Amino acid sequence: MDKIAQALSEVGPRLKRLRTQRDITLAALSEATGISKSTLSRLESGQRKPSLELLFPIAQAHQVPLDELVGTPEVGDPRIRLTPRSAHGRIVVPLTRQPGGITAWKILVPADQTEPELRVHDGYEWIYVLSGRLRLVLADHDLVLAAGQVAEFDTRLPHWFGSAGSGAVEILSLFGPQGERMHVRAQPRAKS
Repeated sequence: MDKIAQALSEVGPRLKRLRTQRDITLAALSEATGISKSTLSRLESGQRKPSLELLFPIAQAHQVPLDELVGTPEVGDPRIRLTPRSAHGRIVVPLTRQPGGITAWKILVPADQTEPELRVHDGYEWIYVLSGRLRLVLADHDLVLAAGQVAEFDTRLPHWFGSAGSGAVEILSLFGPQGERMHVRAQPRAKS
């Protein structure tokens, strides 16, 4: 409770500092918020406890987030930091954290990976080309996919993918080890 009381006691001075830094009078802020000058003055001096119904219009008038008025403590960076690693001469970034099931990867294939080495294993793969040109050898098919193109295949077929020889390739890969398919095909609803 001490932290809450401390945070509340700092709201008034913070409101006054923000208003004076922007060279706004109590009268102008009162007009912009619909809150009386006396209430604003009591908020700034700490004689009135701040409430959401008072702070929301003030935040809107100053065009600042509410947490800037309240002084919400930093909670740290909410972003997840993905750690790239090297595998078979490629840079791979795991996009899923849980083991098993369908996994997602971002893969950077260097320009020099152009010679096919066909492999076979259980599973099902879906590849989306983000940038560059991807060469995909799939059984008897030798394909080149450009950015924005997608391929899906059963990995029990002999397969390999690499650069089409014109530079590095960046892809997203979804892989299901048990042969799970990555999509659901929807059919149009029958007309009645």
